[in-house]
Amino acid sequence: MEKGAWGTKALVLGLGLLAFAALFGLWFYAELRRVSATPITAWTQDHRADCAVVLTGGPHRVREGIDLLAQGQVKKLIISGVHPRASFKEIFPQWPYYSSVSEESVVLERRSGTTYGNAVQSQPLVEALHCRDMILITSNLHMYRAYRTFRGTFPEDFTIQRRATVSGRYRPAFSDLGVETLKSMFYSLFAY
Repeated sequence: MEKGAWGTKALVLGLGLLAFAALFGLWFYAELRRVSATPITAWTQDHRADCAVVLTGGPHRVREGIDLLAQGQVKKLIISGVHPRASFKEIFPQWPYYSSVSEESVVLERRSGTTYGNAVQSQPLVEALHCRDMILITSNLHMYRAYRTFRGTFPEDFTIQRRATVSGRYRPAFSDLGVETLKSMFYSLFAY
């Protein structure tokens, strides 16, 4: 093969990689803006529904769901993504301080290990509890991907309200935001 042909192929490959990197960068930036735009609604909005689904994996989420149950804003609470051997009292040691809440009002979903699994495994529980609407509780950092995943799994006419809590820090670190953005990009390929 001639020397000039190798140079042309290398140039075409280089330009192709550069175009791919530019498109990926634009996609990443657009997704990052969507992920970071989710406001914390737990402090600012009053939510009521038949059920609430709490996604485990971050601070304040379970307590937020129990608070809604204690205040009568939901009738049933599903805690999704619970370790198979964990008891409710291990997940929520503050339980004794919530005497108005019946432990029978809390359902522990133990099969899921991902956000997609949370949605798929929670749907039959929501249906079995005859919930007409629900509140989705997770951190503001995770809410964009979680809501889109649940929206893609549940029927279109089923109402899902978003209740976003703080995700450890009021403003997440850029590394956390970047990881969540990459996860959202991956999920957009198959989950929503």
